[in-house]
Amino acid sequence: MTEPTASVRKVGAAEAVQLAADGYRVLDVRQQSEWDAGHIPGATLLPLPELPSRMAQLLPDRDEAVLVHCAVGARSARASAYLAANGYTRVANLDASLDAWRAAGGAWEAPPQPLTEEQRQRYGRQLLLPEVGVEGQRRLLAARVLVVGAGGLGSPAALYLAAAGIGSIGLLDDDVVELSNLQRQVLHATGRIGQAKTVSGRAALEALNPGVVVVEHAERLEAANVERLLAGYDVIVDGSDRFETRYLINDAAVALRRPVVHASVYRWEGQVTTLVPFDGPCYRCLHPAPPPEELAPACDIAGVMGTLPGIAGTLQANEVIMLVLGVGEPLVGRLLLIDAKSGEFREIHAARDPQCPACGDGVA
Repeated sequence: MTEPTASVRKVGAAEAVQLAADGYRVLDVRQQSEWDAGHIPGATLLPLPELPSRMAQLLPDRDEAVLVHCAVGARSARASAYLAANGYTRVANLDASLDAWRAAGGAWEAPPQPLTEEQRQRYGRQLLLPEVGVEGQRRLLAARVLVVGAGGLGSPAALYLAAAGIGSIGLLDDDVVELSNLQRQVLHATGRIGQAKTVSGRAALEALNPGVVVVEHAERLEAANVERLLAGYDVIVDGSDRFETRYLINDAAVALRRPVVHASVYRWEGQVTTLVPFDGPCYRCLHPAPPPEELAPACDIAGVMGTLPGIAGTLQANEVIMLVLGVGEPLVGRLLLIDAKSGEFREIHAARDPQCPACGDGVA
């Protein structure tokens, strides 16, 4: 009697990322040239045509958990079926593209690419900085940053991130451009009134730097989608104006171990800080509970001087750049207070709360 073969488990990108984190051996069945152009760190390369002759050598344990992938899932499906038919008992096939893997936060290693002549000219002034140079510019070009809120704070942050060459910028906003926005939301223009802010913002960023990939997320941030939206990015810029959204961002970022550069503004005053999970306080450490609404009215009630979010948002962009480059002293554990009316900046030091429900000692 023929023994039944093990079945192949089909998994999507997010589940595959988790399986790899759980210890699955990642098996890449693409060709060497594809591997050389970029691959999952730590994966084993075994091109599909070589599978029959080399699988016993590279995969001696038939009970080892194996995650098989190719470029889009077709070759890996054939390889997975072959492995299962030959007695491998724990085979999972990545039934998705490698682009989906990276978007889900999957690790990726690519050979350094030389800067083009256009890039050398565009970024020439920052290439001269010892803290940047060619290698630093490559880090910026490879970085993925999500800007939550394409408004007063998100506008200057996104513009300066695009100008610096951040490779992929996500714009998350479900609102449309209104005339009253234009006093401070410099990402938009009179001719784009009525457009979705993500559409308007993308047009502005691509006009400034066509080399930047702008991803539109024209949806409201909610508990049901927050981890999905944040997972595909390296750094989060919090330009939201609602406490509920700030807590959502914070809790998901702590769970995903993503740094958040936060800012908020009120009339002539603002604050900026960088929240790196478990290295410093999170937003709940600083604000365990939201204040009563009458003590923190929105800017459409209290008003705001348009230059203030410009200052704070530009500082947010600077924080992101330092995080990506790994240089300087980001505002971790420090709350920078801005008084635009007096021109004064003050700093408050804050520590992580060991009892914090989001990042306390019991959570880490």
